[in-house]
Amino acid sequence: MAPNPLLTPLGQLPGVGDDRARQLQRLELHTVGDLLLHRPRRYEDRRRFQPIAALQLDQSALVCGKIIASGLHRLRGGRSVFELILDDGSGRLHCRWWNLPFMEKYFKSGEEVVVFGKPTSLRPRTLDHPETEIIQRMETSVHLNRIAPIYPLTDGLPQRWLRSLVWRALQQFESAIAEPRPELRLAGQPMDVQGASVPAPARAQAVRMLHFPEEQADEEIARHRLALDEFIEMQIAIQTRRRNLEKNARALPCAGDNRLIKPFLAALGFNLTPAQTQVLRVIRHDLAGPTPMRRLLQGDVGSGKTVVAACAALMALESGTSAALMAPTEILAEQHGHNFRRWFEPLGIAVEVRAGGREQLSLAPLGAATLRFFIGTHALLEETFTPEKLGLVIIDEQHKFGVAQREQLVRKGAYPHLLVMTATPIPRTLGLTLYGDLDISVIDQSPPGRGRIKTFLREATSLPRVWSFIARELAKGRQAYVVYARLEAEDSAAGVKAVTKEFHHLEKIFDPARIALLHGRLPSREKEEIMSGFAANRVQVLLATSVVEVGLDVPNATVMVVENAEQFGLAQLHQLRGRVGRGAGDAFCILISAGKTEEARRRLKVMEETCDGFRIAEADLQSRGPGELLGRQQSGAPPLRFGDLTRDGALVERARDLVRGQTGPGSGS
Repeated sequence: MAPNPLLTPLGQLPGVGDDRARQLQRLELHTVGDLLLHRPRRYEDRRRFQPIAALQLDQSALVCGKIIASGLHRLRGGRSVFELILDDGSGRLHCRWWNLPFMEKYFKSGEEVVVFGKPTSLRPRTLDHPETEIIQRMETSVHLNRIAPIYPLTDGLPQRWLRSLVWRALQQFESAIAEPRPELRLAGQPMDVQGASVPAPARAQAVRMLHFPEEQADEEIARHRLALDEFIEMQIAIQTRRRNLEKNARALPCAGDNRLIKPFLAALGFNLTPAQTQVLRVIRHDLAGPTPMRRLLQGDVGSGKTVVAACAALMALESGTSAALMAPTEILAEQHGHNFRRWFEPLGIAVEVRAGGREQLSLAPLGAATLRFFIGTHALLEETFTPEKLGLVIIDEQHKFGVAQREQLVRKGAYPHLLVMTATPIPRTLGLTLYGDLDISVIDQSPPGRGRIKTFLREATSLPRVWSFIARELAKGRQAYVVYARLEAEDSAAGVKAVTKEFHHLEKIFDPARIALLHGRLPSREKEEIMSGFAANRVQVLLATSVVEVGLDVPNATVMVVENAEQFGLAQLHQLRGRVGRGAGDAFCILISAGKTEEARRRLKVMEETCDGFRIAEADLQSRGPGELLGRQQSGAPPLRFGDLTRDGALVERARDLVRGQTGPGSGS
């Protein structure tokens, strides 16, 4: 088989020596294929000539004139300046090149020259180091009289040289650019680009349009085609993974027999919502099926996902298998441990928590036939954790974990069922890309009897009134959270408060109420004591970092204050807000912002306007990109050069439908 020409190392191209090859490698450009997908960061329209007399200071312009004078001036210290003067009939333009004496050889008096640049002076009109082409030699200009690409560069790599290299590479290798999925016949199919239907270009044509568009719209048409190729490859990987599971894996039957769920539900003291009941029906159907369940459960903060997870675990336990729940933080694992012990131990189920480098064994007697439920953080991934007959894996707050970690836990058993939960609503575009191999369920109701959460955006000058408001709530027997973006003062940027520094100040303000400090660096036992003290109202005000965004369920807490709210993503603020409003009375979320820009205020205003987690997630996706929703740990997130998950939802769906149409159904939606 002939080698792929696009894999040719760039160092083998004419004009690319060792130094230039090293510069290109700093841009992650190693092969011709890499170079041809090096996306311009912007474009300059260099097609419209301006009269010299109309030039404006610091505004890029394209000019054509005749050389009426030129010369090299030697300066002291070995420096020099080469200057030529152009005339186009409307005025004269001085073009200068400093310390480039060889430029004198390129130009002759009387030649017509096209130049592009920004005037640095209007008296006389002057361009320093403009780009130039001599009309008589301009058969096809790479740099002027066209829409010119402007590329990301690295130190020492000239824009003009890189543009010429891309042009030459296209001339030589464009014919080698093949359709990645010819069976889909994408070229010529209608494509919606900025509200207009256009025929999709062939991939080779799209690459040329990307670098050297003939019209302004060509760049976006090319981006759409190349983004569609990326999304198609992503969907093929997702749907292949799902089909391989369905083909090769045989599930353990885990639908249960209700002997544990019935007494569990009876002891809860409240009825499940219709949304919870519907989701449980679907989960039971999955657990009874021949293929291991792969389901993502989305539910807004306070919607009751944990109870649904408990019921799913009981189904697996009733079926004679063990179950495990993995949480991203020790605080959340400890909170789950507290809840599940209270629920499960009366049913004779042993609950074992592995967090903070230690194991907490259940108080339930461990007989040979004891049912086992495991809860832990990343400790569950360690080799020492070897559960017997693992039937169900539950992962809480999936966006805090990587896909690889999810798979690592699943491999602890022989194709156990998987339930992934998140209280961070996932916009549909991200859901189809990151979780396309999972079926998706949504709990879209909150339990009855919950109070409203009122959200207010305030400036730092309002803090005295905020502290007075909290004091009045404390006097009613209520509790409050105050959250900071930083732990230590030395971790903080200017104007960003640190929780350890504010602790003693607020101790005096809220005296005689008891105030406690909670953050991720505390020993596990101390964290547990603080949380249990807050839950029992022995602590009235909890100062914390964002570690409290998940895991704490204290119905008596009615106020959440977040200082420097502009430092948090909207999805994270929504999670923090979900710590209050868990009781019957109204609750209050007060966001203190030092953000000076209108964009920062507009972003935070979304929190005032809605408690709809999906709307907030969409706003976060638009303003901060997918990183905030994916979390720092999210491996498996797609590396995209051309696709944009904030605006390409229609392309993602198109890719999914194209791949499904080619291979048949099978990727959970």
